[in-house]
Parts: sequence; C-alpha cells; structure tokens
Amino acid sequence: MTMARILLLGPPGSGKGTQAKALAGMFDLVHVAPGDIFRQEVKAGTDLGRLVEGIMARGELVPDDVTVRIMEKKLGSPEAQKGYVLDGFPRNLSQAEALDRMLASSGASLSVVVNLEVSPEDILERARTRRVCSRCGRPCNLRSDPPKTPGKCDDCGGQLVTRKDDMEETVKERLAVYRRHTKPLVDYYNQRGVLVSIEGSRPVQEVTGNIVGVLAAKGLVKREEM
Repeated sequence: MTMARILLLGPPGSGKGTQAKALAGMFDLVHVAPGDIFRQEVKAGTDLGRLVEGIMARGELVPDDVTVRIMEKKLGSPEAQKGYVLDGFPRNLSQAEALDRMLASSGASLSVVVNLEVSPEDILERARTRRVCSRCGRPCNLRSDPPKTPGKCDDCGGQLVTRKDDMEETVKERLAVYRRHTKPLVDYYNQRGVLVSIEGSRPVQEVTGNIVGVLAAKGLVKREEM
C-alpha cells in the first residue's frame, strides 16, 4: 500500500472501530482512535482519565482542545508516518479544521474519507447485543459473533461486559450528538472531493471488502495486496 491517511466516518456503533482494525492489520497502518486512548486513560486512573470519564459516560464529546492536543501528538509520532486509519476523529467542524491545519503543516492531506451509512435502528440493535472483554478489551456481538463460552472472552477468558457507552439511553444521546456535530462532516468532506459513502449495515467482511475496493479505486492498494 502507498502512504495512506484514511478517515472513517459514521454514527457511533456503525462499525468504524472494527473496520479500522481490519484495515490496519491488512495494510500495516496505525489505527488511531481517541476513544480507545481515552478509555485507556480512564482504566489507568490518570488525570485525563478522570476528566473524560464522566463526559464519555453521558455520551458527550470530550472538549476539542483536549482531543486536538492528543491527536497532534499521536499523528506526529514516528509510527504514524507510515500511514494510519482515523476512527472517531474529527468529530466536528472545528476538529476537522484543526486536522486540516495539522496535515497542511507537513504538506499532507487525507487520502480518502469513507462514510459508513447505518440506520439508527441498526445502531441501537448492535449496542444491545455488543459486549467487551473486561480484561483484554476484545469486542464481540452476541448475535453475529457470539462467544464460544457464554459470558467469557474467546481470547483470554475474561468476563464480557456491556460498556457504559453502549447503554441504550447513552447510545440515543450519542446519536443526537452525532447528528448535531459530526454528520455535517459528510458535506464538509464531500465538498472537498475525498468522501465515499458505503452501506455499513452489511456483514463485516462484506463492508471490509467494499472499503478495500474504494482504496483500490483511489490507487491506494495494489492488486496483489487485495
């Protein structure tokens, strides 16, 4: 794969994290997800973790200045120079403009923005059936990817739990926040000619294949890599 800077857009629960991990593994890219970074800080009990824990539990956005500062550090790291998949950033126009400035400062730009289209009804159903390992963080879905042993992680045997941000009321609030703040990014990137929308409610592997097809059409993936 050529040097690629990929952004995945879509409502919370649309599968951005799953697809970002798949693409990162397939093409040796760095998966950059501020949500994962924040959860690690919460688990470690850091000052940042205490700051964002309540905010995330309510389904609200972490303040832009905090998010942008963390992303500047991450995207400027040596590991990110080989290419990355952004998942969960930017989440509003202010963050998108900050990302533009970060990239422009080094003469770079986003290679492609993939928008995963999933209905609110499908999002709520996914949240009801999603579980995460309390030990290693591996996600699973009780319907589409059930654990071999009920309640236990297939990888490490840890207890499967429902994340606070997968609670129904939190999901509804997150969807409302998405509509107000993040959905305008679809138009923002479409106007810049880098946006491609695909159906995100299809089976995971099918969605991955469709994204790879987009990357190939953009010349980011060689045929032998597919």
